[in-house]
Amino acid sequence: MTGTAVRPERAARPGRGRPWEVGELVGHLKELGVREGEVLLVQSSLRAVGPVAGGVHGVVKALVEALGARGTLVVYTATPENSRTSPHYRAATAGLTPAQLAGYHERMPVWDRALTAASPTMGRLAEEVRLLPGALRSAHPQTSFTALGPAAAELTGGHRLECHLGDDSPAGWLYRNGARSLMLGVPVWCCTPLHLLEYWQPDRPEQVYTCVRRDGAGGREVVEFTGTRLRDDHFEAMGELLDAQLGAPLRHGPVGDARSHLMPIREAVDLAAKWYRNGRS
Repeated sequence: MTGTAVRPERAARPGRGRPWEVGELVGHLKELGVREGEVLLVQSSLRAVGPVAGGVHGVVKALVEALGARGTLVVYTATPENSRTSPHYRAATAGLTPAQLAGYHERMPVWDRALTAASPTMGRLAEEVRLLPGALRSAHPQTSFTALGPAAAELTGGHRLECHLGDDSPAGWLYRNGARSLMLGVPVWCCTPLHLLEYWQPDRPEQVYTCVRRDGAGGREVVEFTGTRLRDDHFEAMGELLDAQLGAPLRHGPVGDARSHLMPIREAVDLAAKWYRNGRS
């Protein structure tokens, strides 16, 4: 997603009085349908999951264990702080004077994948995975993905600057390679690869984006590029469509305290794209 606030979804469970153990979460994930060896994009609200032994590290451990050694865990590690068009930017700069705005631009963080630029707005789980030994991150300064597992290098290796969340991004790789999306305590429409359908429209609008990144001499440079204008005002309606029409491939169940959803990305995007093309009716 490009920055919409999301209300966590909690499952209807009585109070437990103790944190969830990692093994219990692994059981929940497998009961929901997570398979060993698959590629799984996870987007989450840890608050909805509830207390877990080991905190966020325990949740990540459960995901890695459920996927097994042949599985690949993927998270969205976007940095809207590096964009002059994101909702984050608009909120941070609202009401600033020209001088204050110029100062804000000077302080915008410099993207440098080698120095593992932080992704503070994407949540604690994404940050935990990003910092794990062996995790690899795609090179986009605004909409990167991070992956851990055998498919990580291929998944994160190609991410064109002009293609935030299109076919030449990890979102496109996930679509083409049969990956699934797990929403832990967040709605179905939070699946970021749903943005793919916007790239498939013949009349898609474009806009100029700006990023700040490390130059060859170790300084900072401001780069402008043109890309598809991304929107998320239609995502909640797409979620209703997926809930109503995707059928058996969309699975629901609790993980910890969180009402969670597991769905195949390709089938979800194809169904949403057909709806989008037909006037969202």
